[in-house]
Amino acid sequence: MHHHGYAWLGEKQVFDRESIRRPPGQVPTATSPPDVQDRHRQAMSEFPASDVPPIQTAHWLGKPASMVRGTWREPKEAGEWLRAQLEEFAPRFASEEDREPIRLVLLVNAAVERLAWGGDVSLGHYLKGTVFHSVAVVTCSPNRAAPDLPCPSGSPPAPGPAGAAPG
Repeated sequence: MHHHGYAWLGEKQVFDRESIRRPPGQVPTATSPPDVQDRHRQAMSEFPASDVPPIQTAHWLGKPASMVRGTWREPKEAGEWLRAQLEEFAPRFASEEDREPIRLVLLVNAAVERLAWGGDVSLGHYLKGTVFHSVAVVTCSPNRAAPDLPCPSGSPPAPGPAGAAPG
């Protein structure tokens, strides 16, 4: 088991477009309504290439390996990356409560605990203005929520020193 990190920063209105955040699903039949066929075609072209966070965290694994920001064997290492992401953006969080250092420590501790039993972590914060920041750590090989999704990097990282390994 290992963990992949993903991050996204963008306009809230883009994040709110659910169509680019959902995988294609089942192939429509010839008798499916035109809007269902159009939605499927759109998802086939947009979902895999879009770096906008998917609705279901595990679906990050269906994205290209180039979207992986780091890969770690140990949950604690993934938690350190998550902490760094939160600390970098915390001064810009729209909510004062979300900026509280103790809250951030508790979020990271809970994330590490969740990753340790094979869960996924997805956090998002509105930043000042109209920007949204999303960060996720997804357990891989296998993923509990989507065990059939393959590892985007093809294989787990080699054992080595602490820190991020290429995805």
